Amino acid sequence: MHAERILEHYDIRPPRLSDAAALAAAYRHNRDHLAPYEPRRTDIFYTAAGQRESLGISLEAAQHGRAAGWLILAGESVVGRINLNTIVRGAAHSAHVGYWVDREHTGRGLATAAVEYACDAAVDLGLHRIEAGTLTDNLASQAVLRKCGFEQIGHARSYLFIDGAWGDHDIFQRILNDKPPG
Repeated sequence: MHAERILEHYDIRPPRLSDAAALAAAYRHNRDHLAPYEPRRTDIFYTAAGQRESLGISLEAAQHGRAAGWLILAGESVVGRINLNTIVRGAAHSAHVGYWVDREHTGRGLATAAVEYACDAAVDLGLHRIEAGTLTDNLASQAVLRKCGFEQIGHARSYLFIDGAWGDHDIFQRILNDKPPG
């Protein structure tokens, strides 16, 4: 589980249980920045214990091929996260992508580089399609997806419960390849 450079000064690698304290610190640092775009979190989420539990669930899902994820690092500091969630095989061979970047590291192309990295990893996993949903007013995230070749395919009313309310989302997809499932 080595780190790979995705931009100058930024690396990406799969998370480890030992990252719990650093991830908790990153979430605490970005609590207000991320709140409008995420479900409401309990206080335990922002602790090393809470992140250890969350990482354990994520790592188990990855071990069973249901998810894949990476931490975005500046040196030893966690400055973002990207996940392929809900990996489906069968006829779909698809996943949903979700990501965030530290408030002090936005506007540098980091989210775009991370999404491209995740799409490349999805190809290596044999996936055909990646989907993403953004709140309708999250223009920055929509711009990232468009830069990465995603197209808007629809609008979902009351799609996810975000920041204490059901939010409308614009739905995007990127077709990775047209190979038959392997």
